[in-house]
Amino acid sequence: MSKPLFQEFDSASSKSWKQKIQVDLKGADYNDTLVWQSPEQINVKPFYHPDEFESGDYNQPLAEGHDWNVGQSITVKDSLEANHTAKDAIVRGAESLVFVIQSNEVDYSKLLQNLENIPVTIKGGKYTDLPVKNIRWEFDPIGQLASSGNWFQNMDADLNELKVLVSKTNQLNIDVSFYQNSGATITQELAYIMGHFNEYLNTFHNAQQDVSNIDVQVSVAIGGNYFFEIAKLRALRLLWSTLAKTYGANSKCIITAQPSRRNKSIYDYNVNMLRSTTECMSAVLGGADIIYNSAYDSLYHEANEFGERIARNQLLILKHESYFGLVENPADGSYYIESLTEQLADKALEIFKGIETSGGFIQQLMSGTIQRKIKESAKTEQKKFDDGELVLLGVNTFPNEADKMGGNLELDPFLKSSSRKTLIKPIIQKRLSEQLEKNRLENEKS
Repeated sequence: MSKPLFQEFDSASSKSWKQKIQVDLKGADYNDTLVWQSPEQINVKPFYHPDEFESGDYNQPLAEGHDWNVGQSITVKDSLEANHTAKDAIVRGAESLVFVIQSNEVDYSKLLQNLENIPVTIKGGKYTDLPVKNIRWEFDPIGQLASSGNWFQNMDADLNELKVLVSKTNQLNIDVSFYQNSGATITQELAYIMGHFNEYLNTFHNAQQDVSNIDVQVSVAIGGNYFFEIAKLRALRLLWSTLAKTYGANSKCIITAQPSRRNKSIYDYNVNMLRSTTECMSAVLGGADIIYNSAYDSLYHEANEFGERIARNQLLILKHESYFGLVENPADGSYYIESLTEQLADKALEIFKGIETSGGFIQQLMSGTIQRKIKESAKTEQKKFDDGELVLLGVNTFPNEADKMGGNLELDPFLKSSSRKTLIKPIIQKRLSEQLEKNRLENEKS
């Protein structure tokens, strides 16, 4: 063809498209019929057009050559056994590891043996200065306070320990997945992550600690709102870059992502694979650096080879067979995602500013304000689930009544109450289908 096809067609403006839609609606109201509002108070339109943007630069490019790693999370009860599991996972395609420490008797030399060339994050373990490359030690006092209700020791001791750790490792690693898993909206989640980070950066600033080359990693949970979760990760990078520049910190951060637990179920559990697949897709398209999938049966089964293999293979299929590992910044050029990114970032920034003018994130946690706001959002979402407006296939819509789970629970999948005294009310992580599942389990007995 000698001339471009589209030169033969006149371009259509946003206004002309809307006029055409209005005619096709035959008198129905455009806003009432086609525009819907998200839990973040964002009006989602039926189409997006470049002439609605102020400039022609709509995309937020990632670093050239950006790629993502297939992750594997391993619970450590025995050091040698966990090391064996890790090396087996690497042979089977894992490119990054997380060790979740659940024992006080960890031999790190055995745990990390022959893993020098693999990125490793250690959660829950006590920092030890080992001569092993690529090791990240997660120590997150504010995350501990928010999720458990208590500091590790107390605020001063914990923050001092963090300063020492950061000075030795030049790393800051936090896990903020509990915000999403507790029912926070995306804008709340982003704002609280920024508040979380700001407390640490302010602590380092007050101690005159250099943060110019600090290496930051943040772990988030990805929910089922496909396009919004893509935009969430892009907005997170924008917000972190803005906050980091204020303190003269490194504007880049490593984002690790894992599927949410909030929408997973014990009944019709195979659907969990579909949910986690789309959530991992959101993570890839949003620009996550490392993605850790969760097994479809992780709510009610102990870690097992089959479940972990399926979870890992979901990521391998996305990366190597669906070619999600070959495209850089794939969300570029989507006016919808760019609009969502901008609006989520702006709304989160407003919430963050409100937190700072009210004394800061720790103060808001101590007063219970953060917990109350998340609880309100979670209650609204729970009502939508209970009313059938928020659909979980096989759970509150088209359930398989013949599905029996009473004899299949190796783990307790429900929220556990604790009588332990806490300094503050913790942020409660709870799945949407818990009460429904309890009712079904009771009916199985009768």
